[in-house]
Amino acid sequence: MSHFARSSIVLAVLAAAACCAGAARAADWSDTSIGYRYGTRYAEPFNNSDIAKNIVNLTSVSGYKYGKNFFNIDLLMSSSADPSSAGADSGAHEVYALYRHTLDLGKVTGASLAFGPVRGVGATLGFDLNTKTDAGYNSRKRMLVAGPTLMLDVPGFLDVSLLAMWESNAPYSTYTSQATPRYRYRTHAMLTAAWSMPFNLGIPLSFEGYANFISGKGRNEFGGGTAPETNIDMQVMYDLSGAVGAAKNTFKVGLEYQYWKNKFGNPDRDNPGATARTPMIRAEYHF
Repeated sequence: MSHFARSSIVLAVLAAAACCAGAARAADWSDTSIGYRYGTRYAEPFNNSDIAKNIVNLTSVSGYKYGKNFFNIDLLMSSSADPSSAGADSGAHEVYALYRHTLDLGKVTGASLAFGPVRGVGATLGFDLNTKTDAGYNSRKRMLVAGPTLMLDVPGFLDVSLLAMWESNAPYSTYTSQATPRYRYRTHAMLTAAWSMPFNLGIPLSFEGYANFISGKGRNEFGGGTAPETNIDMQVMYDLSGAVGAAKNTFKVGLEYQYWKNKFGNPDRDNPGATARTPMIRAEYHF
């Protein structure tokens, strides 16, 4: 891994820790966790190979009088099937950070906005950013999102949002040593849902995940067309805290599956690796 990549990762992790600590101090409630997941069938566009990845994440969820915050940062460590540079035997490393803030409009106005299965209405703002040491396409993604959110009345939570997305990237290929100036895609839309719903089958379980349906975003930075994306990531988690004498929801383990079609907007009809079907194992420690 390059010195720049190591520095980026360290700075991102320190920033994440500071954000999580600050959110926890200011919140009415908070849940911070460290997680690990592993799979052997990850996919990347323009790559014919199945890729193994070890992924470590830091997640912070918190709520305050008028809304809630979600922050997640992933450190993704690929096998050599996703090389870190041209001709390298080592795998790529990526840091991906995501933040969302949802303002509960009912709590702000003091009026009930509930109707039917909806218990509340919110406005969501956020960002995504990444850096990666891969050989072919370090996107250096920057994205802002904003739009309305419906909070459904279910056990746990189920939030559905319609977000506008302002995305740009500035790729660099070590194969060609070519940098591309930062390029802005057409403003596009995402219908997204995030959920965590507990259930019990003799043991405490929960069904968790997210689903993103993203429209095409116009031409890419090389003039090619983009395709709508479907990214569904879901897991069934077992709360084993009681079995080890810990407080509820401290330790969780489970199985996860991700389906990602037309990854990053790359059409899969002529692009190996543009659709991923990835089973994973997952473990989390909450504090």
